[in-house]
Amino acid sequence: MGWLFLKVLLAGVSFSGFLYPLVDFCISGKTRGQKPNFVIILADDMGWGDLGANWAETKDTANLDKMASEGMRFVDFHAAASTCSPSRASLLTGRLGLRNGVTRNFAVTSVGGLPLNETTLAEVLQQAGYVTGIIGKWHLGHHGSYHPNFRGFDYYFGIPYSHDMGCTDTPGYNHPPCPACPQGDGPSRNLQRDCYTDVALPLYENLNIVEQPVNLSSLAQKYAEKATQFIQRASTSGRPFLLYVALAHMHVPLPVTQLPAAPRGRSLYGAGLREMDSLVGQIKDKVDHTVKENTFLWFTGDNGPWAQKCELAGSVGPFTGLWQTRQGGSPAKQTTWEGGHRVPALAYWPGRVPVNVTSTALLSVLDIFPTVVALAQASLPQGRRFDGVDVSEVLFGRSQPGHRVLFHPNSGAAGEFGALQTVRLERYKAFYITGGARACDGSTGPELQHKFPLIFNLEDDTAEAVPLERGGAEYQAVLPEVRKVLADVLQDIANDNISSADYTQDPSVTPCCNPYQIACRCQAA
Repeated sequence: MGWLFLKVLLAGVSFSGFLYPLVDFCISGKTRGQKPNFVIILADDMGWGDLGANWAETKDTANLDKMASEGMRFVDFHAAASTCSPSRASLLTGRLGLRNGVTRNFAVTSVGGLPLNETTLAEVLQQAGYVTGIIGKWHLGHHGSYHPNFRGFDYYFGIPYSHDMGCTDTPGYNHPPCPACPQGDGPSRNLQRDCYTDVALPLYENLNIVEQPVNLSSLAQKYAEKATQFIQRASTSGRPFLLYVALAHMHVPLPVTQLPAAPRGRSLYGAGLREMDSLVGQIKDKVDHTVKENTFLWFTGDNGPWAQKCELAGSVGPFTGLWQTRQGGSPAKQTTWEGGHRVPALAYWPGRVPVNVTSTALLSVLDIFPTVVALAQASLPQGRRFDGVDVSEVLFGRSQPGHRVLFHPNSGAAGEFGALQTVRLERYKAFYITGGARACDGSTGPELQHKFPLIFNLEDDTAEAVPLERGGAEYQAVLPEVRKVLADVLQDIANDNISSADYTQDPSVTPCCNPYQIACRCQAA
């Protein structure tokens, strides 16, 4: 109990921004030569077609493309859900939302978060002697025990949820545009506005709000500095580390960047991609110069692009969901069409991951948890089942298949949040429910239930344009298998130790450094 109290006490104290050097002597750990380090970088709302290494038409990701040429790119890699909180909860638990309880996003006023009886990747590695840090977006609960410092992370620097969930003095580019935070004195609250005019976006360092509102124009560079400092200090400590970098890019608002002027015709989105790519490049360079031989770097995304943001949204590449677009709405973020959950992914580990390899294995963000736990020589939490698998054999070039089956949960466009009504079975994709998210023109697609599922052959129909004919031999051969794997997973979930998230809201839990200032305004530390 004494050590727990000391940890809680120190979590709110910032010495050059780092908690963990203070407690290195409290936990005996292995040297970094014995266990690998892990850097997991998660992009936000980035489209599969945004990555140059995925043959994008524009080349705005030079550092990521270089990483792909020095490691492995995955072209059939999927988010665990197609919206923020559920995707992140699955990354950190290896479990779908129906198991871990997180099926939709948490709010500025959310009392709860990722259920406390769920064990995070950071908690597992912390127990295995790792130094753990998160930089960037959390979005799994900010109030009380749901804060990252109480979920296995020794160090936290970032924003508690999406960076459009609060006003700033540098609003950046959004669609529709949002105003800057109001100036003046006096308490004020109105959390119903889309632009959160009266609630400033907070920046945390451990338990302290160090800036409110955040300056979005300098946030990327702050993240790069904190990430490189973490890597340096963890390396110097001699202990292995886990660093989870959850980027603000490519979610709106896109910042007003300080990069050199883009060539004529290049978009604001392209400038944002280049800023994100520069940030990732700085982190990779630090890894290469300090802990290159023993560090596994994994880059991927949380879901597909947010199409309703028009020119400020990314590209789904060839995964255009043509069947859905003919019905109306968007087949990207919030949907179970490929554009909603097929995301860029790269693995980099010199000497371990093969160089310049394109993997067609069917993989998922769910696989990060069990794979990292296995490579860290740690143990999976007992008394629960996992949807991800250890894909080390794929990563090291010894195997290709990956999953035979994946399940894509409803994420807002149609059906009940978290329900499993879309099934990926090898090259086939079956929809028991379809619907289009809000598109750039404001339209949405109708929710349609399919007693006999729409089934697409993704090898022949990447765009999900024409489903198999229901009476055809191919459809009739696949349908029984789809029904069986779906029934099996639902039975498995029913027999599992599942959790339930608290989605209660209370304005009093809104992060606020100074309740006597409009928008909770305070000076940067």
